[in-house]
Amino acid sequence: MQIGDLIRRAGRQFGDAPAIVTDARTVTFVEFDSATDRLGHALLGLGLVPGDRVSVAMPNGIDGVTVYYALAKAGLVRVPLNTRETAAEHIHKIDDSRSRGYVFAGDPASEVDVMIRAEDIAGLIADAPDGPCDVRRGADEPLRLAYTGGTTGKPKAVVLTTASELAEVANFLVDLVPNLSPYSVMLHAAPITHGSGAFFLPHLVKGAPSVVLEKFTPSNFLAAATKFGATNTFMVPTMIAMLLEHPETATANLKLERLCWGGAPMATTLLARGIDILGPVFAQLYGQAEAPLAITCLQPWEHDQERLASAGKPYTFVEVDIRDTDNNSLPAGGVGEVVTRGPHTMREYWRRPEATAETIDPDGWLHTGDLGRIDDSGYLFLLDRRHDVIISGGFNVYPREVEDALLAHPAVLEAAVVGIADERWGERVCAAVVVRAAVTAEELTEHCSSRLAGFKRPRYIEFWDSLPTSPVGKSLRREVRDRMNIEKEPTNV
Repeated sequence: MQIGDLIRRAGRQFGDAPAIVTDARTVTFVEFDSATDRLGHALLGLGLVPGDRVSVAMPNGIDGVTVYYALAKAGLVRVPLNTRETAAEHIHKIDDSRSRGYVFAGDPASEVDVMIRAEDIAGLIADAPDGPCDVRRGADEPLRLAYTGGTTGKPKAVVLTTASELAEVANFLVDLVPNLSPYSVMLHAAPITHGSGAFFLPHLVKGAPSVVLEKFTPSNFLAAATKFGATNTFMVPTMIAMLLEHPETATANLKLERLCWGGAPMATTLLARGIDILGPVFAQLYGQAEAPLAITCLQPWEHDQERLASAGKPYTFVEVDIRDTDNNSLPAGGVGEVVTRGPHTMREYWRRPEATAETIDPDGWLHTGDLGRIDDSGYLFLLDRRHDVIISGGFNVYPREVEDALLAHPAVLEAAVVGIADERWGERVCAAVVVRAAVTAEELTEHCSSRLAGFKRPRYIEFWDSLPTSPVGKSLRREVRDRMNIEKEPTNV
């Protein structure tokens, strides 16, 4: 089965019912099927061939979703770009993926063979031939490349296939949103390029419309949720914190059945407050780019006081284990690395065989780099990340990237970047620096602004005489984190 088969079947089954809704437009299931067919033909007509990578930098909206699934129908490999990242970050991903196509809104970050502006999409659809665009590719061939990163801060592309995409849909339908019907309504408040996009296909195949917010604010969310009767949504903890702070949330006429959350740790106090205000609708999901959003989930009825800190139990079709440093399975309660296995996991890292071999062992277990334990009842508790990735507002921040930006300032001699727990953002990006000349925290933050996306910039900077290092000179980030005085001064930039 191909992704296009699901879209065509939904078009036949649900016809003129709304499939995607924004404040400005509504597209029916049959219209979405036709538009993705036409755009698929147009993309191939521009000289792209099946297997080519196409980078896509589009804001939330109908056109962005249409591009994503037109690529699938045309056998082209999607490379989603976060519109909040800088041009330099986009350039790296476009070059590393060897993209031949580039669909973008605003100014392009790079030049490739086939350039498509957002404003040209409607014309391409209108002028393209009608009829199915149905390029059939192997189930294990790349469908999309999802960029992640490691301790070096250099983003790697995760190769996800048609088979892994279909398995992810199955995981959602069986465990995360099991009661979908045409009466369900998915409200996409988070970026489609990020976690929220994973909820589109599961809702589509069940005839449930997707309402897409162009920009999240608590007011926008409440207005859309009440207007369209949203039953499901996905948020990162930062968004939840903002929603709970809004004075109208507690009295809003919401019909939410599942507020799925993930992408970052959430303080148990914030989660408990959310349950008090919104009711037992929270469903936590734990995953990563290499195992998209589906390692474990914590169901709404499992969000009791004892398990608020848990990441839940494995999905039905997913295996999870805890391993020691010699890759031996540990008994219940043992602390080690979380490993997982299932048909939804990545095929490999794009053009990085050594990194692939380090991450996927000979038995097919994917090593997440996260430390955790599983209790006697099978619930996973995450304790730390073996790698020092910071998750702020649901987005990954790689300390080395931030350190490199700080070190580019002539006054900075050394830098160590860590994440500090924060109720709103999940984690806050904080830095300890050693300087060779006078400089302020505000000057360093401004310096980083041209080099890093907003969510990667340091929110707190301390000036130290020296940094703790290992015998080989590597910064000991754990010691840096422990010595930070952030509780005494919540922010300084």
